[in-house]
Amino acid sequence: MIRNSRQRDAIRAAIANAGRPLLPQEIHKLAQQTAPKLGIATVYRNLQALQETGEINQVMIPGDSPRFELAQQPHHHHFKCTQCGEVTTLYACPGKLAELAPEGYQMHSHELTLYGYCGECADT
Repeated sequence: MIRNSRQRDAIRAAIANAGRPLLPQEIHKLAQQTAPKLGIATVYRNLQALQETGEINQVMIPGDSPRFELAQQPHHHHFKCTQCGEVTTLYACPGKLAELAPEGYQMHSHELTLYGYCGECADT
C-alpha cells in the first residue's frame, strides 16, 4: 500500500482533471499548481507507484514517450494530433476487429490510435 501525500494527491488530480493521457512533464506542470515544490523525480516515482496499485495506466503511442491516464475507464482508444502532439481519448470503437485476425488466430485485445489534427491545429 502506498502512502497518500499532498504531492501524490496533486498528481492524481492532474491526471483526473485533464481527461486525456498526459506526459510526465505535463503532469508535473499541472500538479505544481497545487504542490509548487513538486519535483519531476517525485512525479516519476509516484507514477510508478500509482501504476503498481492499478490507479493509472501507461498509454503507449508508437514512436512517442509514455503517457498516463486513470485506470478503469470504459473501453476507449486515442487520437494524436500530428502537429502539436496532444493525445486525447476517444470513447468509441469500430468493433468487430477480431474479424481481421488471420485464420486460426484468436484476438484477445486491441489498441487503436488515430492520427490527424486537433481542432486548434486544424484551424491554423
